[in-house]
Amino acid sequence: MFYFRYLGAELRRRKGRTVLTATCLALGVGLVVAVTALSAGLDEAQSEVLEPLTGVGTEMSVSRPMEIEQGGAPPDAGGGPIGLDDLGRAGEKFDTYRYVSTDTSFPAAKRKRVAAVDGVDATAVGLTLSVAHVSGVVPEQSASASSPAAGAPPTGSSASGGPPDSINFDTTIVSGVDTSNPDLGLLTASQITDGSYIAGTGDAVVSQSYATQEDLAVGDTVEVGGKDFDVVGISSGAVGGQPSDVYVELGRLQKLADLEGRVNSVEVRASSAGEVGAVSGRIESAFPGSEVTTSSDLADQVSGSLVDAKNLSGKLGTALAVVALIGAFGITTLVTLSSVAKRTRELGTLKAIGWRQWLVVRQVAGESVLQGLIGGLLGVAVGLAAAAAIGAAGISLDASLAPASGMPSPPGGGAPPGIGGPPGADAAASVASTVTLGAPVSPGVALTAICLAVAGGLIAGVFGGMRAARLRPAEALRSLG
Repeated sequence: MFYFRYLGAELRRRKGRTVLTATCLALGVGLVVAVTALSAGLDEAQSEVLEPLTGVGTEMSVSRPMEIEQGGAPPDAGGGPIGLDDLGRAGEKFDTYRYVSTDTSFPAAKRKRVAAVDGVDATAVGLTLSVAHVSGVVPEQSASASSPAAGAPPTGSSASGGPPDSINFDTTIVSGVDTSNPDLGLLTASQITDGSYIAGTGDAVVSQSYATQEDLAVGDTVEVGGKDFDVVGISSGAVGGQPSDVYVELGRLQKLADLEGRVNSVEVRASSAGEVGAVSGRIESAFPGSEVTTSSDLADQVSGSLVDAKNLSGKLGTALAVVALIGAFGITTLVTLSSVAKRTRELGTLKAIGWRQWLVVRQVAGESVLQGLIGGLLGVAVGLAAAAAIGAAGISLDASLAPASGMPSPPGGGAPPGIGGPPGADAAASVASTVTLGAPVSPGVALTAICLAVAGGLIAGVFGGMRAARLRPAEALRSLG
């Protein structure tokens, strides 16, 4: 009991040392809390960006990247390239559709090979196509242009390198969804923000961005490949992966595109998050030529001020926190050693009346530990105030994520296979997102911060106590004179 009363009395009697030590530790610990909270906020912001990914919750997406040889057409360019000879005689009107796969298609039966891989919990197939609606009037052409090469604009095209002015080219990205599992696939039930999920072959769900662009709502109709579909739902869409404008039942899209029994993606859910990396490798081995995209792969594609802030926080912020802690511990130790030097009479007298060395060390260390505890509590308060200030500031960060696959372009650039190319018919553009930065502080972080401050006080107390233990009673007696 005497020990604790003595500790309290010393802290009150030496208020200057107590305040200085606690303040140093509070600043160091407060910076650690603030940096950790900022890092947690950036992690949450990145998760918010990645949350609406295509196949959210599936952990991975399996596809076969398309390889186009120079001058060739994609293997899944439904109907082949569009040459002027295909459209009719000059001056005639035409209206046709072409389907181009975003990735090389493969038999849907390959799904069984993927499903058999150890660690795979569930699978769902999908088909994403770029549906090009080409219409207009066949332009005049020279004999040399009667058979244009795939992907090359024919003679008579506009000066911009696109299709002739008399030809309209409209492209829509459409996905065929495996509706047998609404929780897994290119479109999940959880992504429906208005209306309902696809229930029949005549139903369609459109993305929010496409609905806004085309002024569509639930109950309207949307055209895909010349066929009308009833809009039964609006989707939050997808950032990255295979973003689509319209989602329809898989079998219906396969029939429209003359790709019955073929798909170009398999969405996979691993049995556990920890197995995603291993399962990804097994799938690529079991399915030669395939490419597996995981959420971590997509996270690496995120760019913008969010990534810049995250990198800055991870490198500079951590370095500042470490330097601040080292500085706080160092100053605390120096203050404790200085205090011991000024207490020669007191500590020497204690030894003269019979205190053993370990009792002296315990006394000095105990005082420093209490100062560290006070500093830790103050540091947590400082960190919470800083975190609250970050959240109240409402800092907005932008992030963009390029889709993992999109409409292929021929080698060397240019228009897609067929007649010229529509504006934006290259790979689908990156999708941007804006998030508001927060700075959450978990109880674990606060407890760790207090422990760090106490550890700092303990280190300073041990050094100071060891010095105090070496004092000789004779020194105290000389100081009395």
